[in-house]
Amino acid sequence: MSDQVVCPGDRLVSAAEYSAGHGTHVRDGYVCASLVGVKQVTKTGGQKPLVEVIRRGSQPLVPKPGAAVTAKVTKVNPRLASAEILCIGTKPVDQPFNGIIRVQDVRATEVDKVEMYSSFRPGDIVRAEVLSLGDSRSYYLSTAKNELGVVYAKSVAGQPMVAISWQEMQCPQTKATEKRKVAKVTA
Repeated sequence: MSDQVVCPGDRLVSAAEYSAGHGTHVRDGYVCASLVGVKQVTKTGGQKPLVEVIRRGSQPLVPKPGAAVTAKVTKVNPRLASAEILCIGTKPVDQPFNGIIRVQDVRATEVDKVEMYSSFRPGDIVRAEVLSLGDSRSYYLSTAKNELGVVYAKSVAGQPMVAISWQEMQCPQTKATEKRKVAKVTA
């Protein structure tokens, strides 16, 4: 009975005899499939067996609230920074998603003193967290945690900059400093 392909709405087993797991729901006393996939039954010690529907093949990679993402800043204005999400966790996306870092989501403290131009510049690579799905065009992102913020930036001279504090980066060639919301490096 395992490896049976099922579709949403298909009745799988009696809810009185089995527990509903991932990819299923209970309706009219039956555990039913919630998605297309393969029915899988797992025996549990002393409890009802668990019925799940497991998808086969590759899943599209999309940002979810709470996910860590890597994004490239494309535009900055006084209220927000626009960015393209390039990676979700450590996996690159097939096509970039649009994200927005609003001024109130840059850092956790002294939110009223945040200046977007002192936090990000176009071309910066940032580590951020997905707050929500946002509006119809962009995900809302946050850099409010210490480990979130700019991880890579180029100086005016075109050199990769080095973080010298949580709010400054320095060009190794010209020794010029620029303000950024720098991500804390974790060892």
